[in-house]
Amino acid sequence: MIRYIDKFIAYLKIEKNASAHTIINYSVDLKDFGKFLGDAPLEDVSYLVLRRYLAHMRGLNYSKRTVARKLATLRSFFRFLYREGYLKTNPASSIATPKFEKKLPLFLDAGEAVKLVEAPSDKDLSGLRDRAILETLYSTGIRVSELVGLNVNNIDFIGGVVKVSGKGKKERLAPIGDKALRAIRNYLTKRGLRKLADKKAVFLNKNGARLTDRSVRRVVGKYIKMVSLKEGISPHTLRHSFATHLLNRGADLRSVQELLGHMNLSTTQIYTHVTTKRLKEVYEKAHPRA
Repeated sequence: MIRYIDKFIAYLKIEKNASAHTIINYSVDLKDFGKFLGDAPLEDVSYLVLRRYLAHMRGLNYSKRTVARKLATLRSFFRFLYREGYLKTNPASSIATPKFEKKLPLFLDAGEAVKLVEAPSDKDLSGLRDRAILETLYSTGIRVSELVGLNVNNIDFIGGVVKVSGKGKKERLAPIGDKALRAIRNYLTKRGLRKLADKKAVFLNKNGARLTDRSVRRVVGKYIKMVSLKEGISPHTLRHSFATHLLNRGADLRSVQELLGHMNLSTTQIYTHVTTKRLKEVYEKAHPRA
C-alpha cells in the first residue's frame, strides 16, 4: 500500500501540480484506508471492500462531507493505479458518493463589511497591516492562502491588479480596488525594509516573517469581536461577501467564477441562492402582476 501511495503522491506533485494542502489531505485519507485494510493486499480490494469501508466511516460518525472527500480520494487513487497498469480493475469506478445539502454561505451585508474592514486603527504598524489585510480580502475575494502568499512584486499599483497563486498553483490576475491599494501602500510605507526576515512578502508578523493562514484568521477574529458581528464569521466570509455583493449588483456568474478562481461554474452557483432578495426586487418592479 505504501509504495502505491508514494507513486500516487509523486504523480500529484509532478504531473498534477497539486497544492501542499491537497497532498496532505490525500496522504491522510489514503493512510486511513490503509489502516482499515490492514495486511490485505491492494489487489484484493473490491467494490464490496469499499462498501465495508463506507460503513466503517459511518460507524465513526464522519460527516457526509468528510466521507465524500475520502471517497473522492479513493476514486482518484484507484483510477491512477488502473490507468498505470498496477491494477487489472478499478474497484472504485461504481462507488457512489453520499449526497449532502450544500449550506448557503454566510456573508456580511455591505454595511457590516465596511464596518469590519475599517475597524483597525491607523495609529500603529499592526493596525495599518490589519486594515490592509481586511481591505484586500474584501476587495479581491482571494483565499487566505492566496493572501499570505502575496509578494510585493505581485501587486500592480498602477494597473489595479494582483497576481494570485491559487489552488493547484494556478496563477490568475485579480482586480483590486483603490481603497485596498491605498491601505497596502500605507502599510508598506510605514513598514519600510529594515530588519525584515522576508523582504518579498506583503504581510509580515512582528518578527518580519511572512504571516501564516492561522495568523490571518486570528487577525480577522480580533476585529469581528471588536465590532460585535454575528457568530460564524471567518476570513472566508469576506470571500463569500465579495461574491454575493458582486452578484447582487448585477455581475454575471461567469465573471464571478473567474474572479474567485473556481475551476467549475457549479462551485460558484451556490452564490445565486443568496441573491434571491435582489431577484424579488427586480420581479416586483418589472412584472405587471407582481
